[in-house]
Amino acid sequence: MTGGQGMTPTILIVLAGLMGAAGVVLLAAAAHAAPGAGLDSAGQMLLFHAVAAVAVAGALHQGLLFRPLAIAAAIGLVAGAALFSGDIAMRAFAGHRLFPMAAPTGGVVLIASWLALGVAAVVTLFRAG
Repeated sequence: MTGGQGMTPTILIVLAGLMGAAGVVLLAAAAHAAPGAGLDSAGQMLLFHAVAAVAVAGALHQGLLFRPLAIAAAIGLVAGAALFSGDIAMRAFAGHRLFPMAAPTGGVVLIASWLALGVAAVVTLFRAG
C-alpha cells in the first residue's frame, strides 16, 4: 500500500505506463505504417493523458485533491483517452469505428474529467480552511 492512500495511485501509474507505451507505438505507426491516418493524434492524446494520470496519482498520494472526485476524474482521463485513441486506431487499422461517436465521446469525457480534476482541487482548498 502507499502510505494509507490505498492502491489507486499505483494503479494509475500502471495505466499511465500502458497508455504511454501505446502512445509511442501509435506515433511510430503514424510515421511508418499508416502516415496520414490520424494515428499521430491518437498517440499524442495517449501520451499527454498518461502524464496527466501520473500527475493525478502524485497529487492523490500527497492528499492535494478531494479523493472521490479525483479518482473519478482519473478514470475519465484514462477511459476518454482510450476511447478517442482507440477509435482513431480502429479506423486506421480495421477500417471501421469502435462504435458511432466513440472519438467525440472520448473527447467529451476528457473535457469533463479535466473540469472534475479542477473541482477536486477547489474542494480540497475549501475543506482545508
